[in-house]
Amino acid sequence: MTVLETTELYRFFHAGDDEVVALRGVTITLNPGEFTVLRGPSGSGKSTLLACLAGLDEPDGGVVSVLGERMTRRAEPERARLRARHFGMLMQSGNLFEHLTVRANVRLQMEISGHGRPDEIDGLLDSLGLGGLAGVLPAHLSGGEAARAGLAVALAAKPSILLCDEPTAEVDLGTEQLVIDRLIENCTSGAAVLVVTHSPALAARADRMIDIRDGGIVHG
Repeated sequence: MTVLETTELYRFFHAGDDEVVALRGVTITLNPGEFTVLRGPSGSGKSTLLACLAGLDEPDGGVVSVLGERMTRRAEPERARLRARHFGMLMQSGNLFEHLTVRANVRLQMEISGHGRPDEIDGLLDSLGLGGLAGVLPAHLSGGEAARAGLAVALAAKPSILLCDEPTAEVDLGTEQLVIDRLIENCTSGAAVLVVTHSPALAARADRMIDIRDGGIVHG
C-alpha cells in the first residue's frame, strides 16, 4: 500500500493585492521503504509541501491521504491524531521543548504517539552520537547536536512516514554520514522517508529524486 499520496495540491498566499502560488497541482506518492529526496531553490514550495503533507497547513485544493485515510479538510484534532500515529518530523527549528531534557523530549514523543518504549531511548540516542547528552537541555546543545536530538524525537515513535527539512545542514561530514545511515536504517524497517536537502551526500543515497520549481513538480 502507498504510505502517503497527494492529488493536485494547490496552496495560495496573499500579500495585499498580490497572490503567490506556493503549490501548483502537486501530485506525489511515497512508498514503504523508499528514501526520497526533495530538491528545489529557495521559495520553490518545499516547506509548504511538507507542512501540507503533515497536516500542519491546509492546501487550498487537492487531497493528502495517509495510509488510506484523508488528511486534508479534517478537524485539527483528527489531523493531530494522524500525525501522532504515523509521522515523524524534523523541521529546521522548533523540534524540541526547551524546558525538557533531550531524554524527556524523546520520551514525550513516545507517550504522545503510543509507540516506542522508554528502555529504547538510550540505544536511540547512542545511535545518533548523543549518549552523553541525554540529560542536557536544548539551550546547551550546539546546532548540530540539536538537529540530531530533533531527529531522535522524530524517530522515537518508529513512524511510518518521516519528513525531514535539511537534517544535515548544521553537521560536519562525519556526523552527516551517521545521520544518513540512520535515515536509511529507518527505510529498511519499512518507513517512507522524504528529505528536503541541498546535500550531495544525501542525494547520492536516495532511491528517488523529486525536483520542485515555482510550486510545481518538474521531475520525480
